[in-house]
Amino acid sequence: MKPLGDTLLIATHNAGKLEEFSALFAPLGITCRSNADFGLAEPEEIETTFLGNARIKARAAVAATGLAALADDSGLEVEALDGQPGIHTADWAETPTGRDFMLAMTRTHDALIARAAPQPWRARFRATLVMLWPDGSEAVFEGDAPGRLIWPIRGQTGHGYDPMFIPDGHDRTFAEMPTEEKNAISHRARAMAKLKAALDAGA
Repeated sequence: MKPLGDTLLIATHNAGKLEEFSALFAPLGITCRSNADFGLAEPEEIETTFLGNARIKARAAVAATGLAALADDSGLEVEALDGQPGIHTADWAETPTGRDFMLAMTRTHDALIARAAPQPWRARFRATLVMLWPDGSEAVFEGDAPGRLIWPIRGQTGHGYDPMFIPDGHDRTFAEMPTEEKNAISHRARAMAKLKAALDAGA
């Protein structure tokens, strides 16, 4: 993988994501900054894939700062709902006063019931990372976490759809797992593992 320099822009306003990526790059002597550090607005995500929307975010960040940038896009795909909500996962939680994932989970459950979808309700979380350099070079890393949805929801930790999702090979939802355990097997963790392997290989 191409050299990154000593500063990398994480194309997000999410402090949790910035912290997560900072921990990954710190041992390499790379300082991570966020969109918020540069006062950058969130670009409109108009693509129809996770990769397309991650590229939009990365390209906007590189164009605004001239730094190499890392962007991600992620969401939940439900098999019986033809892959919905997919790239619209966050949109399903939007309300006039902010995001409400209890509303999003209820909407998903109601859609499954309306379709008389048989259980198990297969689903997967997907994450796509795009590393983009100022010369237009890019590297893409993808990860997914397959599993099933349940109702009623269970668990108090995590965020988003975590209380509704049981990953394959487990009997607890993401929201019932300690954060460290969930983060070790999540879709983003799997994408980041591929990124780390590329960094370690220096290729």
